[in-house]
Amino acid sequence: MGNPELAILLGFATGFLARLYLLRSDYRQYPSYPHGYASHLALGAIAAFIGAVVIPAVAAREYTAVTFLTLAAQQFREVRDMERKSLVSLEEVELVRRGNAYIEGIAKIFEARNYMVMAVAVLTSGGTRVVAPWLGVLLGAAGLGLAALLIDQEVVGDVARIRPGELRFDGPGLFVDDIFVMNVGLQQSRESILDYGLGAVLEPKDDDARDTLANAGQRQAILHDVSVVLGVRRDVDEPEFTPLIRRQVATGRVALYIVPMEKDMGSLLAAIGRVPVLESSRGRALKAKAGRLAAD
Repeated sequence: MGNPELAILLGFATGFLARLYLLRSDYRQYPSYPHGYASHLALGAIAAFIGAVVIPAVAAREYTAVTFLTLAAQQFREVRDMERKSLVSLEEVELVRRGNAYIEGIAKIFEARNYMVMAVAVLTSGGTRVVAPWLGVLLGAAGLGLAALLIDQEVVGDVARIRPGELRFDGPGLFVDDIFVMNVGLQQSRESILDYGLGAVLEPKDDDARDTLANAGQRQAILHDVSVVLGVRRDVDEPEFTPLIRRQVATGRVALYIVPMEKDMGSLLAAIGRVPVLESSRGRALKAKAGRLAAD
């Protein structure tokens, strides 16, 4: 059997590298601040160390050391609570809010990534301790590859066809194509919307996608991400310039309206397509139908 100290060292190093890889800051700008990086890397180091010592502890018949796993699970649940509270507190200053569903999804992801780090460390440490360092590194790399696949979320572009929509007014009513959005009373506001605004239509690809787009949390997430990418030409207490997203119940199509800082239709369509599909909004219509047919 391999050297236990080497197994712990390799397991910790591989697990911590996995956390570095999984710590991504993207166009949504989260996490993007030094304290956020520090807290997540510190927790990742703890997860990597705990995972690295599990197999050597069991091999040495130090079974009480495995109880650290329960402490780690409790700590990582607190990570989810920390992220949730942090993002909820930021909602008050957002021009376009994330919404509770999006926040809960982000919090779950940060908790899950620590478990992935622990798994990579366990694989590396176990392979090194039981066979040889080469196997430990190979298993750790395989675990990191699997973790990378797991964090790749389905996006809106996978479930909906996204195309430009025409902004038009019928009296005070604002429409994106044939989908009503809202009433705008001031003529000056209507002119500004037509001059600077953009519209898009999302057409669900199947019944599951229609359920996903019907979810209010998913639509709020779309609004937030689009607003982050393009900016919004509004200030507080300017409701007519607030981005909105409306669903046509009969067809399941969804219309999005925004008055961005940069009027760029290509960027708008790309931003909508990259919004992650929230776990809580994932459509289950086809599965529900299959279940009913099986029951019949």
